[in-house]
Amino acid sequence: MADEHQFIENGLQRSQIDEFFAEELGRAGYGGMDVAKTPMGTQIVLKAEKPGMVIGKGGENIRKVTTALEEKFNLDDPQIDVQEVEEPDLNARIVADRLANALERGWYFRKAGHTTIDRIMEAGALGAEIVLSGKVTGARSRVEKFNRGYIKHNGEPAEEVVDHGQGVAVMKLGTIGVDVKIIPPGAELPDDFQIHEDLDPEEVVPDAVEANEAEGVEELLEGEPEAADEAEAEADVEEPADEAEPELEDDVEEVIEEEVEAGEDEEVEVPDESPVEEELDELEEDVEAEAEELVAEMEGDESDDEGGDA
Repeated sequence: MADEHQFIENGLQRSQIDEFFAEELGRAGYGGMDVAKTPMGTQIVLKAEKPGMVIGKGGENIRKVTTALEEKFNLDDPQIDVQEVEEPDLNARIVADRLANALERGWYFRKAGHTTIDRIMEAGALGAEIVLSGKVTGARSRVEKFNRGYIKHNGEPAEEVVDHGQGVAVMKLGTIGVDVKIIPPGAELPDDFQIHEDLDPEEVVPDAVEANEAEGVEELLEGEPEAADEAEAEADVEEPADEAEPELEDDVEEVIEEEVEAGEDEEVEVPDESPVEEELDELEEDVEAEAEELVAEMEGDESDDEGGDA
């Protein structure tokens, strides 16, 4: 089997085992598990609020669970170690199951949400978030959130630091999903920092102090004037290149003046009147003559009309 398929098989098996424990050990306050395969068999560490209920009288219950794991999931010699949860209010899985049970018993969602998150913060958590999604009050689904303190939603801290638990409340109108996230007390986040006062730098970072003494600020300041002198020397070397520019400008001006003087000495020939202008004058005279003839004919016609009318 390829590595990719093996990863998928291991993840699916882990999820199925987790669901099995949640069903079988729900009343005992099941708080999660850790599975590790060893040469001797499969090591399973169970976290429970009430370890006595998990083990049972004389170990009867734990033997039943072990036998079921061998038959259903084909585990080789499973060895179950039960640990008690020291602070149940800081275990996200236990808190989610408690809140789901409270909703099923008829608690109003706002009262149940605020009460639960207040208990989490009183237990010393740095931050918490509760999300209820589903038909909370009516026939329409919605999402309600309750936030306290500081919480991480993405990145490596969200996977490594934040404790995440889920539960389901089965109501008459439908199921309600309960999602709980908790940052436990004392968690180290990448953006945390502390300021220590009255500390000797030589005790904390002796290497940095030695490096600072070897190449201190005073030596750097003493080296600055030398760098400034070198920069001025480079600027002096580049100055002769700038002096060549006025000579080029003078040469260009002399060439322009010579061309202008040569243009003034040459005589400018004025062209005679073109034949086109003469033709235009003749056409204008012809048009005026025709206009006079037309005017004369019109006057003669008017006089003939007057004589006929008389």
